Amino acid sequence: MAVTRGLISAVRLRHHRTQFLTQTVRHMGFFKTFTKELKSKNPFGALDLGTGGGIHRPPDEVDIVVVGGGIIGSSIAYFLKRKLPTGMRVLVVEKDPTYRQSACKVSLGGISQQFSLPENIQMSMYSAEFLRTIKDHLMVDDTDPPDVQFNSQGHLYLATPEGGQTLLDNCMIQAENGVQTEILTPMQMKSKFPWLNTDGIEVGSYGVEKEGWFDQMQLLKAFQRKAISLGVDYVNGEVSGFLLKHREVRRDDSYDTDLDYRIRAVKVSMPNSPEVIPVPCAIVVNATGCHAADLARLLQIGQGEGEMSIPLPIEPRKQYTYVINSPNGPGLECPMLIDPSGLKLRRDGLGGDYVCTMDPTQEDEPSTGKLRVDHDWFDSKIKPALVHRIPILKDYKMKAAWAGYVDHNTKDQSPIVSRHPSIPNFFFATGFGSDAVPQAPAVGRAMMELLTEGAFVSIDLSRFDFERFLDNEKISERKVV
Repeated sequence: MAVTRGLISAVRLRHHRTQFLTQTVRHMGFFKTFTKELKSKNPFGALDLGTGGGIHRPPDEVDIVVVGGGIIGSSIAYFLKRKLPTGMRVLVVEKDPTYRQSACKVSLGGISQQFSLPENIQMSMYSAEFLRTIKDHLMVDDTDPPDVQFNSQGHLYLATPEGGQTLLDNCMIQAENGVQTEILTPMQMKSKFPWLNTDGIEVGSYGVEKEGWFDQMQLLKAFQRKAISLGVDYVNGEVSGFLLKHREVRRDDSYDTDLDYRIRAVKVSMPNSPEVIPVPCAIVVNATGCHAADLARLLQIGQGEGEMSIPLPIEPRKQYTYVINSPNGPGLECPMLIDPSGLKLRRDGLGGDYVCTMDPTQEDEPSTGKLRVDHDWFDSKIKPALVHRIPILKDYKMKAAWAGYVDHNTKDQSPIVSRHPSIPNFFFATGFGSDAVPQAPAVGRAMMELLTEGAFVSIDLSRFDFERFLDNEKISERKVV
């Protein structure tokens, strides 16, 4: 069906919307035509597209389905509806509205630009600016302004003699991208942070501006509240299958290049019910975090031939977060500390609380079987590094602890932000690991641009394409040890 025919009348367009979008999604510039027609004819003006919100059942049809309503999915939904507030219906499907297992739960809420990949640097710089002006973005009429309790404080990265040169090389890349960092010798660090034990440390880097930490759950709520106010529909359910262009895909099917593998509908299983509701749509975005590979396997990604033989290399990685209390701790001048051991620590409030976690190595990675806190893991892994680096915390008291999952990219530990090469209307926004929270605003904007413009406009994330795995290419951060 030609675009002009699809826009003859508002009533006919509503009826044909799914068919129109599904056909034109083959060309990634389809939203340019879509937007141009909207501006010139505004055929949706008389249509009731709903007010959005938390709904019990999904709509009869939508334009875009975002699977996963965490901080990445909610950011994507917000930016899409801000771009096209009318004429496009967005549905977010989230199976766990408590976000008990989400990366947002275990994040320390830190934001820093101290990366080695320019893409990560630029995303964090944008997110920092977004947080600074958050009221301009996420304010909802007749409600209190969003308050993520941003605490402006630098991040202090420490490097051993083995990692010193890597840290300095990273600082050069950061400077080229407009990041201001201060290189510190052990003596300078002791002067600035007298409580810090610098034994075994060669050099450190300290963020001068646009760094700190914030309440990540408040940011998630703010994204959701604003997205709903713009008309995004949220539904509690699970995408358990797909309907393709010509047939239903089954778990035991193999990929056939002669078949059209565009998605025409998602199948939403409702909670506490055997009911499965098909929802016609034009685009599906996989923002399910640590469950992204499970969703991809429903489309036989990783189970076919050629491009379909490459699996989505995402798996859940368990992470523990602990809150300790020590009235005699570092105090208000405590930065976000990133130690070569993997320890991360920051101050939490004004009452002597400190939040800490540690990135596990492949050898001592906790089992993902049960979501429960392992206090022995703290005693054997975190405590030795903690007391060694900050001796005045030796008399701490454990105050709280919780566990969650992050979406770990097993290939190169970098994000995947692209569409699938064989399924042209299936997109990925996953693999962010512990950086999902601070990068969420930039990722939401980037996915909006990819879907509406056919390309990244503000920050070029094309190196994070899924197709790099077809050529066994890796795009990795240079870790400081």
